[in-house]
Amino acid sequence: MSDDNSPGDGRKKYSDIGGPEARHAQTHDVAVEQRTNPTGPAPYDPTFDEQLAPDMSAFPQASHADDSSSAADDKTVQAKLNQLNDADLARLSVLNDGTQLQQGSVYLDLNDMDRGPFKAIGGEHAAPNNRLIAKSETDYEMWNRLVGQNETVEVDRP
Repeated sequence: MSDDNSPGDGRKKYSDIGGPEARHAQTHDVAVEQRTNPTGPAPYDPTFDEQLAPDMSAFPQASHADDSSSAADDKTVQAKLNQLNDADLARLSVLNDGTQLQQGSVYLDLNDMDRGPFKAIGGEHAAPNNRLIAKSETDYEMWNRLVGQNETVEVDRP
């Protein structure tokens, strides 16, 4: 049996005290419910995205595209890497003499493959006797063919 003793019909419960909302207010602490009930998703805050991914325009990603030439044009590289065809050599960009190496970037000297890949330190430049390729400018399949997949990278110390 219901605790509704209002004079209204069955469709209007608790009509004598203000309806269902008033009955709810009698049996519950409505102020606490309003403070503690979830309000739905928070409004979109664009600064949150900026905090997660800050503007990197202040730190341009340098490229050696202007300071390199194709390995297919270099006869010395063609002779050393005779296992690669012309299409593979065209995928390699050899740094020009005097090009400044980016600090912390990984390079491989095609004239000294036994040395393996190395990380450049600040102030280094490509020497005339080097045929350097940058890991960042070489696709991973070609890099793994040249270096191997499990090679550790050492910091180049002068």
